[in-house]
Amino acid sequence: MASLRELRSKIKSTKSTEQITKAMKMVAAARMRKSQLAILAARPFASKMDRMVRELALLEVRADVAANKAVQIHPFFDKRPQGAELLVLVTGDKGLCGAFNSNVIRASLDWFRQRRDRKTYCIAVGRKGRDVVARIKGQQIETAFELVGIFPKITFVHAEMLGQAVLDAYLNKGVSKVTVLYNEFKSVATQRLLTAEILPIPVPETGGEAALLPDYGFEPGRQELLAELLPRHIKAQFYRILLESQAAELASRMNAMDSASKNAKEMREGYVLDANRTRQAMITKEIAELVGGAEALAS
Repeated sequence: MASLRELRSKIKSTKSTEQITKAMKMVAAARMRKSQLAILAARPFASKMDRMVRELALLEVRADVAANKAVQIHPFFDKRPQGAELLVLVTGDKGLCGAFNSNVIRASLDWFRQRRDRKTYCIAVGRKGRDVVARIKGQQIETAFELVGIFPKITFVHAEMLGQAVLDAYLNKGVSKVTVLYNEFKSVATQRLLTAEILPIPVPETGGEAALLPDYGFEPGRQELLAELLPRHIKAQFYRILLESQAAELASRMNAMDSASKNAKEMREGYVLDANRTRQAMITKEIAELVGGAEALAS
């Protein structure tokens, strides 16, 4: 059994850990509320931008079909021959957030393993993902861009930097497909791992309700407008993805620190119980020695 001094030292250190984890939980909770508000503001814009781009693309498809021409919307819609692929890996900059980083890193390793026989590019967002990609050996992986130290203060500037890096790689490096791997914020208790294909953009279907879409007049023209909107559309989607990942990380950290605080409390209470038992045993032993000595003197 540990000595009373050792138990008191453990109680002190465990109590200190409990206070730290509680403080980290409170900080994560405050930041998460701000992140939730940012997501609520960014989601409608990204959704409307996506709808606008798809409607413009649909009008282009309808016009080409009506003129018996091959469908040509924009290079971002064209399916390319199978070749090099690009993965945008979105992780956190720090740990102590439960399975947030490990889940997305495990999925990224599977992604690279499935493509180990061909050239792959990676854009790492967050220190955890960057460090993992740097340690992978024996694969044709090239880091196209890094973006670290940006959480938890995401701005649209970061999304513009990330989006421009993706567009440069897609246009200049012969990339056939761009995939993003990140954690989506669903609720405080739930974060969902998502794999989304950013480029090429799927060509919209012309049937169903899409056939009822009115053909508006555009100035200077649909193609010119679409060419201007597409880069902004991609950057808006990345802004939403970064905000989703940021909120998911903060929620995961808050839950992890809550569990750590409860575990530290249970350990501290166990140490206190052991210390009380040890102290009681010492007192009982001293009383027994005193009684035995008194009886010896009386006899």
